[in-house]
Amino acid sequence: MDKTLSRDGTSVAYRRRGDGPPVILVGGALSSAATEAPLAELLAPRFTVVTYDRRGRGSSGDSGPYTVRSEIEDLAAVAARVGERVSLFGMLSGGALALEAQAAGLPVDLLAVYEPPYTPGPAGLLYKSRCTARLHRMLSIGDRDGAVALYMSRTGVPEETIARMRHALLWKSLEALAHTLAYDDALLGNGTVPAERFASVTARTLVVCGGFSPDRTRETTLALAAAVPNARHRTLTGQTRDLAPQAIAPVLADFFARDVFVREAS
Repeated sequence: MDKTLSRDGTSVAYRRRGDGPPVILVGGALSSAATEAPLAELLAPRFTVVTYDRRGRGSSGDSGPYTVRSEIEDLAAVAARVGERVSLFGMLSGGALALEAQAAGLPVDLLAVYEPPYTPGPAGLLYKSRCTARLHRMLSIGDRDGAVALYMSRTGVPEETIARMRHALLWKSLEALAHTLAYDDALLGNGTVPAERFASVTARTLVVCGGFSPDRTRETTLALAAAVPNARHRTLTGQTRDLAPQAIAPVLADFFARDVFVREAS
């Protein structure tokens, strides 16, 4: 992997595939450049696809203290290495990061996100507040196992599935990234869609959700699409939070290859 330096001196590792207009994939919680590799391979025949290890993951550094601004600067450092203007695809909390970066002025023409996990509404605010408090308490005492389990539970993974996963080799690699869950949590603020801030997003934006995702996820993505000035919403039939690369790749290829943006009904 190649490396670049963020503004605060943090080393950010990235990998480039393919040839064509530059597209950066921004992973969600507990993911790395390797997680995004299958989707990158599918897009590489038509685009220069860049995957990277977000701060605190894989081969990237982790200069503290963490701020959302530092993650935006990491992404900007990667973007500066691949082109004056880039397209972005953000998965889950990576979608929140992509939106925050564009709202902060990162030069992006086309932006796609999949199910950024905001939790709007009074119940969502309370839920997010309680989860944040529990997460920070667990991380403060070094309970990485508990932090990962909390994240899994919060994202809808059944308790029996979590219990089985704890015995898999993958679990240790997830525990190694547990501290970065606080970063993803910070990206989501108090859990509401930051409509006022996202009103400054200028990129043509595609907000996607899965057809088998919970109703509240669809409602949240619709609210997000309404908050971004030049956005449209799309539902992918048969998909859930565990998005199949083969399902999203043709959608992204079509969207990122367009010269003219046509608003469609969701």
